[in-house]
Amino acid sequence: MEAGAKTAEPRKRVPAAERRDALIEAAMHEFARGGLHATKVSQVARAVGVAQPYVFALFPTKIDLFLAAIRRGFEGVEKDFEATAKRFAEEGPAEAGEDVLHAIGRAYFDSLNEDRDRLLLQLQAYAACEEEGVREEVRRLYAGIIEKARELSGADDERLDEFFSGGMYLNVLAALGIEGLTDKSDWVRAISEGEGS
Repeated sequence: MEAGAKTAEPRKRVPAAERRDALIEAAMHEFARGGLHATKVSQVARAVGVAQPYVFALFPTKIDLFLAAIRRGFEGVEKDFEATAKRFAEEGPAEAGEDVLHAIGRAYFDSLNEDRDRLLLQLQAYAACEEEGVREEVRRLYAGIIEKARELSGADDERLDEFFSGGMYLNVLAALGIEGLTDKSDWVRAISEGEGS
């Protein structure tokens, strides 16, 4: 070997569990932007730096990869609910008259504004429900967050129904990047008067 020549360092082998996790994270981002049908598995593979066949070795179909991403997103919502409820129990209400369910809703809205991928991925999950396997899984995951909210708050069915109806409203607000949907909102007035969007 010539003096000063460098030897190639052996390539570090990444465990399959780490690659799987990285693929799910990349899939969350890609599917949030393109949805189930417009996103290519090759985009996810490229984002992680692996070959497409490797993705299919871990996730046999594109729907399997999509569902793994959706599950991760819903798990994040549940974890946020739990963290907010814990903080509420330790610190009390942040606003006068606030209960744990209200605190969870406020934290949820904040998280949607901070993590656009989570918001868009959730909307893509609902949009893909024409696929029967997706619909069944999204129903199961949505039921899980309803039960998590019930467990953490002790709320009855009527209150939970109002809470989750409001949650969909929050999704729309966050997706549009606005504070409200009423005719008193500046953006509504501007559009209705033909001043642009």
